[in-house]
Amino acid sequence: MSVSRAHKSPILAPMLILLPPSEKKAANPGPAITVYTGVLYAALDWHNLNKAGQKRGLSSIVIISAKYGLVRPLDEIGPYKEKINTKRMRKPISAELDALDADLIIDCRSSTYQGVWTPPVYKCVEIKIFTYVDGVKKTITHMSKKTRGEVTRLLLQSKTVPTTPQELCEIVSTQFECLLIEYSGNTPWVLEVIAQ
Repeated sequence: MSVSRAHKSPILAPMLILLPPSEKKAANPGPAITVYTGVLYAALDWHNLNKAGQKRGLSSIVIISAKYGLVRPLDEIGPYKEKINTKRMRKPISAELDALDADLIIDCRSSTYQGVWTPPVYKCVEIKIFTYVDGVKKTITHMSKKTRGEVTRLLLQSKTVPTTPQELCEIVSTQFECLLIEYSGNTPWVLEVIAQ
């Protein structure tokens, strides 16, 4: 694991958006937001965000990389093929994320990357994606990446920045059917989003 770079530009925004990397990557080194080219990042569509949306993304997005640790959108990285070593990465990543100050944590990580940090449940909202099959709500996997990218893009373009789970739900509900479930015990808030 390389030294994390996220500490160079601290989170100053009221929200922290945690993203996983993508397996699919560009062939050449560059800013992390352009090296990761998978479904989530295609739906986020960084290049077509307006300047205000990109600025908000720079102050709120942290990507958890199996090779580089925590990276910000414009951190320079190279393409790689590496699986996350949760045991080795948990302590350094947890230390850095624990030091960040955000009113609201929006967790778009896949389950593979959730093991490296357990955020405070009272201010963390895990984004879970569902669809309806024959009228029954079902969890989905591949399309969940696309929908998480769309939700992230929506948050970066929103007129307001959410600082509470309720405000997050209000913004997301402008584009998606969703249900907010309150945190309980060691389980964070959950925003169930129906994929389109």
